[in-house]
Amino acid sequence: MKKIYHSFFKKTHPLYRQSLLLACAVLFTALSAFSQTGRIVKGTVTDETNAPLPGVVVTVKSSGKSTTTNGNGGYTVTVNGADDVLKFTFLGSVPKEVIVDGKTLINITLVTDIKQLKDVVVIGYGTSSRKDVTGAITSVKAEDFNAGVLTTPAELLQGKVAGLNITKSGDPNKQPSTILRGPSTLRDGATQPFYVIDGVPGASIDLLAPADIESIDVLKDASSTAIYGSRAANGVIIVTTRKAKAGQTRLTYSAYGAVQNVSKNIDVLTGDELRKYLTDNGVPKLSAADDDGSNTNWQKLAERTGYSQNHNLSYGGAGTNSEYGASVNYLKNNGVLKNTSLERTVYKGYINQRFFNDRLKLGITLTNSATKNNDIFQSQVLSGILFYLPTVAPFNPDGTYKENYTRTGSGPLNPLSLINNNFTKTENNKTLINGFAAVDILNGLKFTISGSTQKEQNNVNTYSTSQSGIYVNAGGVAARSAYTNTSNVVEAYFNYDRIFGRHSLKLLGGYSYQQDRNGDGFGVQTQGFSNDALTYNYLAFSNPTQLSQIIFNPSYNINGTTPPTYISTLRLISFYARAQYQFADKYLLQASLREDGSSGFGLDVRHGYFPAASAGWKIISEDFMKSVPVISDLKLRAGYGVSGNSAGFDAFTAQLIYGVPPGGGKFLSNGNIVNPIGPVRNENRNLKWESTATTNIGLDFGILNNRITGSVDYYIKKTSDLITTLQVSTTQYFYPLLTANVGQMKNSGIEVVLNAIPVKSGAFTWRTSLNFSHNKNVVESLSQGGLVLPYIQTAQLGGKGQSGNYSQIIQPGYAVGTFDLWHYLGKNANGVSTYEKADGSTTAAQPLTTDQFIKYDAQPKLIYGWSNSFFYKNFDLNFLVRGVYGNKILNATLAGLNNPADSKLQNIPRFTLGESFKDINAYLISDRFLESGSYLRLDNATIGYTIKPHIQAFKSLRFYASGNNIFIITKYRGVDPEIDMGGLTPGIDNRNFYPKTRTFSLGLTASF
Repeated sequence: MKKIYHSFFKKTHPLYRQSLLLACAVLFTALSAFSQTGRIVKGTVTDETNAPLPGVVVTVKSSGKSTTTNGNGGYTVTVNGADDVLKFTFLGSVPKEVIVDGKTLINITLVTDIKQLKDVVVIGYGTSSRKDVTGAITSVKAEDFNAGVLTTPAELLQGKVAGLNITKSGDPNKQPSTILRGPSTLRDGATQPFYVIDGVPGASIDLLAPADIESIDVLKDASSTAIYGSRAANGVIIVTTRKAKAGQTRLTYSAYGAVQNVSKNIDVLTGDELRKYLTDNGVPKLSAADDDGSNTNWQKLAERTGYSQNHNLSYGGAGTNSEYGASVNYLKNNGVLKNTSLERTVYKGYINQRFFNDRLKLGITLTNSATKNNDIFQSQVLSGILFYLPTVAPFNPDGTYKENYTRTGSGPLNPLSLINNNFTKTENNKTLINGFAAVDILNGLKFTISGSTQKEQNNVNTYSTSQSGIYVNAGGVAARSAYTNTSNVVEAYFNYDRIFGRHSLKLLGGYSYQQDRNGDGFGVQTQGFSNDALTYNYLAFSNPTQLSQIIFNPSYNINGTTPPTYISTLRLISFYARAQYQFADKYLLQASLREDGSSGFGLDVRHGYFPAASAGWKIISEDFMKSVPVISDLKLRAGYGVSGNSAGFDAFTAQLIYGVPPGGGKFLSNGNIVNPIGPVRNENRNLKWESTATTNIGLDFGILNNRITGSVDYYIKKTSDLITTLQVSTTQYFYPLLTANVGQMKNSGIEVVLNAIPVKSGAFTWRTSLNFSHNKNVVESLSQGGLVLPYIQTAQLGGKGQSGNYSQIIQPGYAVGTFDLWHYLGKNANGVSTYEKADGSTTAAQPLTTDQFIKYDAQPKLIYGWSNSFFYKNFDLNFLVRGVYGNKILNATLAGLNNPADSKLQNIPRFTLGESFKDINAYLISDRFLESGSYLRLDNATIGYTIKPHIQAFKSLRFYASGNNIFIITKYRGVDPEIDMGGLTPGIDNRNFYPKTRTFSLGLTASF
């Protein structure tokens, strides 16, 4: 160093030395200025297809300051030094860090992060990363959906979401019953969650083909659902359909064929066994009309092997400025009961276009669903195939149906004749047009406006032929109805997203308008046709002999609901706002408020407010967690909110309405026969929606680098202002019934979810997921504002000598679905069933209704699901086990069949062979027939093989085989313990259970 010093200062020219020293001084000065005052760095961020990425967060790590890229993907930041680091983050992409290294121009390409895309959660009017969610939300992606013959999106979620109880029979035309976190209403038809499809609130789920769905997000607690206000008390299910990704073109075809059979029949006697039973008990030989020597299995005659098929073709693409796609889905599901089937075709197309450097985005989606339902008169058929005598043949020698109209009992009509001589055909056509415009006004400020119109056309046609045992000597009865329902929705809202250093802020403010016009149509029923050739197709051929044989607007069901016989227009106007704040990626806050105004409620209380607030603490981000490496994720959540339930109301629910009173006959006025007119509904100016307040505390965790993840949630859900219809005095009201708010209900419970990857090595991977939930339901009050209901009796099941009896009761201190029954004490010395009376004594006669006792309820104590996925090279195996525990089912079907004394009029089950023939009370509905509804079911198992050819145009081809309802473990003696849990009468099996099916299917999916 010394030699260099002497050489430099002694051997070089003075001017050269001065120039060199001056240059070094300038250089050090510049470097010092760079490090102290900063330098501007610019650049552009693009994706893998070289398309610009707007909204990418660019952070200077040394200072924490950040900015976001503009519509062209450009950014500008100020750095503090040559060694400073820029961090680029974007939802759905892998984060990237770059050392400045003195550069002033840095262009970056971000690649898609598949794992992060799976962590995206739809929260209502926006999305969020799962790690930033503060409410109770479960997201299910397409690869985790259930397989099999599925007709609605709810079936995709069976066993997958903690706290979600979905029950479905084998009926292809019936929607499943869906209950989230227990019942919270006293009204039938008002228990289903609220659906939002691609941002359209209240859109019909019939517009969805399961193969077109990308993800389903279930919003459980009110801190998540309150943004949807008065329609969200039962939870919100947000469905996102598939769309092409940037730079991607896709063509996909999927199909399956399936075969379905009845999984279980009721074990009733054959004809020979019934004859022997009657002979052994001294019953005289049956008449020729009731015994022709046959051994007819009516269940087998009514059933068939059901064949189903599904085809889905979709294509789409996305370029620099546009996204487009279309799909068509065809489903044909033949039910296992003859003459029952569902046929549906869904068409969908969409196009989105960006303008002005991506500052304006326009899009439109068109969806059409055409559904055809074939059905039978199920209430008579399902009863008949069990009760009808097996000792007679279905046909007379001349080929006509064999009937004995003088026979009484529970199954008096020929079941095969009921199936073939009475039918209902429904055509349902739905069209949804949805358009939107999104404008990036300023950096971080975005305005979106969307509009949708949904039109539903229902045509319902029924016909009973001249041979029908329901309408004897009527000459054929035809009914036709056509109703149109329309729904128009406008949404307009602002989003403002900014990051200020360690602070992140997201704001939402919006307006919503919705108008539903229902019941716009007409129906008529007539009879007396000269022949059955044209069925319902030409009503002018009818020849009614009396005016009473012509019925206007006859009642019928569409998806379990009866439309009104008058036009009803309901309007909903709303304002909403939400704020989300995050500090240092550790502390999360969210608050929202929605105001709803509905024309369906009382004039004095048409506006309601639905607030919510929640907070989260990312414990894993704290410094002290670095010393606990085994824990890879830990977040605490807490929230409170209020949401409402306005389902099941028309525009006149709270108004005084005049019409034809029930049972009101026509009368003569000035020589003319006219209908009477009087009040048919009372006004209630104070009728308002039910409000559900939910408190939710949750913990999310991850262990061993997230090889094990899960969550635990505890909630208290209180519903106030329960709505029901009660008897009132006609001295105060025009009409004896009043719809009013009369009580409170509480649900509380815990939900646990555990996900794990037990094995991940080489070519083999095993993923498993377990969820279970416990809910306790209790009705706290049935009185409000001077209106008092001591109890509400429900489940009037009928049966021999029991037409006025109720089997369930709603009463403060008990759950919805609480059974109120006679208490069975066993047989006396004569083999006759005995029961306990209210005074504690024993009786062998039929007790009084005042002798009923409250005991047990239909609510399950535990709902669980366990799914597993195994992957080995190109093979995959998935299976799902699910079930419930701790609930009771009233087997009223078995009670009605267990009638030894009437075995000469109807069939009996094998169970009755152990009864005394002298037991005149064996059929009475009592707690003897209150059975355990617990079950464990292997619900689905699927094995698949995927081929990925080394051809650029051919992405993959997957073949699979699947089985549904493979086996069940249960003590229940009925057809199946998966009984409808919706409405006011959960857990009732009363001769109305469409047979459960076991399904096997083969399918393929080809992607190009």
